[in-house]
Amino acid sequence: MLIQKVKNTIQRYGLINSKGPLLIGVSGGADSVCLLHILSRLKKELGIKIFVAHLDHMLRKDSRKDAEFVARLCAKLKVPLVSGRVDVNKAVKNASLEEVARNARLNFLFKAAKKLKTKTIALGHNLDDQAETVLMRILRGSGLYGLSAILPKRTISGYRIIRPLIEVKRKEIEGYLRKRKIKYHTDISNTQSIYFRNKIRNQLLPLLEKKYSPNIKELLANMAENIGHDYDYMNHSVMGLCPRFKTKFSLTKLSNMHPALQRMLFRNAISALKGDTRRITFRHMREIEDLILNRPVNSIVDLPKGISVVKKKSCLEFRLKKQQ
Repeated sequence: MLIQKVKNTIQRYGLINSKGPLLIGVSGGADSVCLLHILSRLKKELGIKIFVAHLDHMLRKDSRKDAEFVARLCAKLKVPLVSGRVDVNKAVKNASLEEVARNARLNFLFKAAKKLKTKTIALGHNLDDQAETVLMRILRGSGLYGLSAILPKRTISGYRIIRPLIEVKRKEIEGYLRKRKIKYHTDISNTQSIYFRNKIRNQLLPLLEKKYSPNIKELLANMAENIGHDYDYMNHSVMGLCPRFKTKFSLTKLSNMHPALQRMLFRNAISALKGDTRRITFRHMREIEDLILNRPVNSIVDLPKGISVVKKKSCLEFRLKKQQ
């Protein structure tokens, strides 16, 4: 039974406690609608009060219909709703549309959570999303952190992002909704192989299932979980070596450190300055390593997001570049 499966996931990863309200991001699609219905049924048992947040990205002419649908759904379930609108197309400059939309959504959710005085936000990512994300990151040459993909819970900017459906397949979600005649909205763009993720979803994964392994989604999800545990262990090891938000490191200590821990240290320093390590690639890591080993004192490596790495006589320093 799907509800029991979700309860098991919540318990296994310690996703929900009764301290404060829980904000649920609901787009109107099958995943988030299913999550809302299940958490609405479980709220008394879990001892929580739930709220919904919906952001209209204005990417389609009929996007208002999604907002109206979510509003009716919340009224029916008697769940308070926080809604907003942002024209993502107008915000796109150097980044991709997907990245801008993601950042806009997170910023909106964080503001809504702050308004509701909660630190926990539930999202509807499922096992299929996990498999798609792992494949995307393999093809982009990601490291351990990227291959750990969508974690069941993760802290971003001080907020706990939880994913109670992460062990549930998309077909299970759709079956649950169909059996109970629960309506949801389908984004037609998900069926079009325009974006990279859609190509993975509509072309590559079906090919792998048919020609290579019918259990490819579960295998990729299992791989992500194993890598996530490995990454977490290494990250704890790094935390034991230096403070979390440190951005200056002894060159002597770095030279005696395993390369894997070195790179994790670099990523933590970048994250401390800018909040995440998106757009930091393998090439950037190699440049920093070359800076340490081969370049003279006062040499600088410029990274994305306005970050510079400076080699001093006895230390390596990560810093934000001064605004012109």
